[in-house]
Amino acid sequence: MKEILESIILNIVDNKEAVSITEKVDGENVVYEVKVANGDMGRVIGKQGRLAKAIRTLVKSLGAKEKKRITVEFID
Repeated sequence: MKEILESIILNIVDNKEAVSITEKVDGENVVYEVKVANGDMGRVIGKQGRLAKAIRTLVKSLGAKEKKRITVEFID
């Protein structure tokens, strides 16, 4: 799951070295904290948060297949 999220984020940003994804697992709950460069944050979030919402929806649906509850947080 982390690899899929990472490949999506890396294809969006310009500064690929600044991308870091942290995974926190608590039973069935999984939280991914995504950090990108300040210049790429707007690119990842998208207009009115549409791209961030689409990423969250995609990852949640993939997690539902594995019976896990997944949350994606974008951190400054």
